[in-house]
Amino acid sequence: MPTTPHAPSYYAASGAVQPARPALAGTLDADVLVIGAGYTGLSSALHLAEAGFKVVVLEAARVGWGASGRNGGQLVHSYSRDLDVIEARYGTTTAQALGSMAFEGAKIIRERIARYGIDCHFKPGGMFAAITPKQVKQLEHHQALWARYGHSNMRMLDAAQSEAAVGTRRYLATLLDLDGGHMHPLRLAQGEAAALESLGGHIFEDSAVTRIERGDPAVVHTAHGQVRARFVIVACNAYIGGLEPQLAARSMPCGTQVVATEPLGDRFPEILPTDYCVEDSNFLLDYFRLSADRRLLYGGGVIYGARDPAHVESIIRPKLLKTFPQLKDVRIDYGWTGNFLLTLSRLPEVGRLSSNIYYSQGCSGHGVTFTHLIGRVLSEVIQGQANRFDAFAGLPHYPFPGGRWFRVPLTALGAWYYDLRDKLQI
Repeated sequence: MPTTPHAPSYYAASGAVQPARPALAGTLDADVLVIGAGYTGLSSALHLAEAGFKVVVLEAARVGWGASGRNGGQLVHSYSRDLDVIEARYGTTTAQALGSMAFEGAKIIRERIARYGIDCHFKPGGMFAAITPKQVKQLEHHQALWARYGHSNMRMLDAAQSEAAVGTRRYLATLLDLDGGHMHPLRLAQGEAAALESLGGHIFEDSAVTRIERGDPAVVHTAHGQVRARFVIVACNAYIGGLEPQLAARSMPCGTQVVATEPLGDRFPEILPTDYCVEDSNFLLDYFRLSADRRLLYGGGVIYGARDPAHVESIIRPKLLKTFPQLKDVRIDYGWTGNFLLTLSRLPEVGRLSSNIYYSQGCSGHGVTFTHLIGRVLSEVIQGQANRFDAFAGLPHYPFPGGRWFRVPLTALGAWYYDLRDKLQI
């Protein structure tokens, strides 16, 4: 019987039937040991299993238990800091290297769904929405920027076209990315786990790692067993705890909230008739989409330091009604929170803890596509191809100012400033 159930989310209630996966007991040998059965770990493990490696995954709770099984389910390209910011901060060479990979993660997801027949309710098309004239200009810049890096399957919609596509008068314009999309995130993770197991990979649940013993092989310990491995991938993100303090010190868990309404049926045909997903352009953004059974899934807000809010509905319902006032009487059936990992640079942190221990963390809100990209990149470096890995590993990793005690209030103060600018339209 699982000792750590999933969060009480719509995704957990509608996920795929899962096999019983035991906790690790005794000693195993593996080519690669992966810590964490979220997207980073599963993507890495699956790429490596396809290449013929013997892979073992250790998961403290359930497959997809963390952000991978609780997020908004939207495929959004690039990184939390976009390519123009990367170019300005780190130079043209770095921007070109990262830009060449910025749209790969979504392609990998689509390939996985098709190759392994993963039933995760995938729907194509995603929209970025502008609430202010300034944000309209930002979307026009966004479109031109991505076109420079080879991603041109996008088009601007004016206010009337946006209202017809979304079902709200809130937006002055939207940018439609036809190569974006959305899916049931937990079912994607569960499908990838099944694909890994079909290739001979092993997943142990309820198997929290207590210690990583450096060496060749490395030895990874749990409460009741250990795995000796030539290579280790640390893929814990916001749930790393105290396992590797030097990684935890450079990042901060943050909570975001999502609700799922009752099924809308045919009562509101104007809401998302295109079945695209949407995110707005505010600093603290809202995001929403329809589920396969036509519930509105609506998320937004950030809790710095990852405290669980007592009442998710009270946080999200006012945001939902700003966008869709016609849903004032709709019932909320599910509300949940999940943690993602924020870095000071808002760019992912990728690197080595030793010659055979690798890590990736801190997607800063762009994890669905990036985790699938970095899984391929980690598999490449383990196979001796380091160029793409080095492009990410070369980015500087900064500690948060204020250390452990002051990083939360200082970051929240910065977020308050940018949120105020959005409200004042400056």
